[in-house]
Parts: sequence; C-alpha cells; structure tokens
Amino acid sequence: MQLIDAVKSGNFAAVKELIQAGANVNQQDEYGWTPLNWAAGKGDGAIIKLLIEQKADVFNVGRDGRTPYLIALAAGHAEAIQLLKDAQAKAGEQKSSNQQEREYCKAFYLGNLRKFSGWTESQTNWKKDEVNNSNGSNSHESVFSDDDVVFLYQDLTVRASIWLDENVIFEQVTPEWKKFCMEVLKFKVPNDLELIAKD
Repeated sequence: MQLIDAVKSGNFAAVKELIQAGANVNQQDEYGWTPLNWAAGKGDGAIIKLLIEQKADVFNVGRDGRTPYLIALAAGHAEAIQLLKDAQAKAGEQKSSNQQEREYCKAFYLGNLRKFSGWTESQTNWKKDEVNNSNGSNSHESVFSDDDVVFLYQDLTVRASIWLDENVIFEQVTPEWKKFCMEVLKFKVPNDLELIAKD
C-alpha cells in the first residue's frame, strides 16, 4: 500500500518513484479505493495526471460505489473533476455502469409556472391518499395554491414531488413551453462544474 500512502500524503516525487519501480497503479485498499480514487478525493491534479498517464482505471468503484470522478465531484475539486471527466471521455465511455445519471430539478412557486398561457394541471402517478381536495376528502382533483412549491425537471415536466416520475402535474412539453422555461423562468440544467462553483 506504499503507493496509496504516498498519494494520501500528496508526495508527488514518491508516487512517481514508486510507479517507476513497478508499483501497481490499480492496487486497492480495504475500501476498494485505488491511488486514483484517493487522489480524486484530495483534488491533487498533478498526481491525478500522473496516474492517468500510467493507465490508472478511471472507472474504478470502491465499496462506496463511487468512481474517482464522483469522489472529486463530492469533494468539490474543480480541476480534478475536469481531468477525470476528460479521462473518462478519452477512455471512450460516457459513464461507468455503476454511475447513475442524475436528473436535475429546480424548485419554483407554482404561481410562476401558471403564467404560461398553455398551462394545464393533471395528476399523473399520484397515490390515492395524496389526491385530496381542500376539505380533506378523497377525490380525483387536488387544489394547488400559487404559493405551493413544485419542481421543474430537466425533461421540462413539473412535479409536486422530488421523486422520479411521481406526482406529475404538468407534462405538456411543447416548443412554447420550452421557450417559456428558458426565457421567462431562466431554467437551465447546470453542468457539474457549475453545480460546485462557489460564489
């Protein structure tokens, strides 16, 4: 584990020396992490570059289920994120089989969405006990207030829930709706670097 220890301590010279002496760049510790996983967590760009050049596995997943890219993303290391994203693309894969696509959503007051001229509300994939009217009895209609917070998803559907495909209240995605989302609501799906950018 000398190579992993050298990466953890950020000792670039030792990392380079150990690799030249034949150390396995894909050795794993008890967590299933490789030197690249550790370098990603530390955000050490120089060591990441060196390990990638030495054919370190950019898709290695430890026991925590995260690739080096996801580790760097969670730690907010912008340089490491970009290096690992580029390395994954160069490896000819869009994503690891263990890396799940995340669906972006943004919260809005319902009143802001109701300003769209083609707005209609529905209830798709609602549980029966969630479909209540204002007096508390079960019905097929629910009363929404302009002050209710709803979620606009990257597919431009609107849901009353943050859970995937549940409690959909708007799904009429037309060119006019897309234009409204972009121009009026200023809705844009940020890339990973924008999500971690600090003001």
